[in-house]
Amino acid sequence: MTEQGQQHVDDVDAVTRAVLTASRLLVAVSARSLAAVEDRVTLPQFRLLVVLSMHGPAKLVVLAERLGVNPSTAMRMIDRLITAGLADRQTNPENRRETVLRLTPEGRALVGDVTDRRRREIATIVERMAGEQRAALIGALTAFNEAGGEPNAPAADTATYPLGWADR
Repeated sequence: MTEQGQQHVDDVDAVTRAVLTASRLLVAVSARSLAAVEDRVTLPQFRLLVVLSMHGPAKLVVLAERLGVNPSTAMRMIDRLITAGLADRQTNPENRRETVLRLTPEGRALVGDVTDRRRREIATIVERMAGEQRAALIGALTAFNEAGGEPNAPAADTATYPLGWADR
């Protein structure tokens, strides 16, 4: 392998290790932001709430597809969320034979609270960085997110996009 080829491999490895380390930090931040609601919802149930928050009311099959689970799994999760008062079923106004699932105001508030906690903790970490490091981080993470096909999270004053999870 040429020296330039070896440098490329080393750069990819160094970046990969840095991103893995950052992902551990972000998972820890995520876990802490969910800790206050862990007695009410599991992580998969919370993810379902996030998808409903991002996309609005959805049929069960569409919701299961967005989550990457079987419809029966999505149905069990939604049943628990309905029992907890965080989601509900409604007749689809466009097709009365269909049922759509949606967040209740309480479910929307739960997603908003967790998102706010996560945003505050990330802001605290970012504030510890020097200005030029923050600028470099914006560029690097923007490129990383674009390479991974992840949409940008909104500004703090428009925090309706919970946690930044996209559906796949």
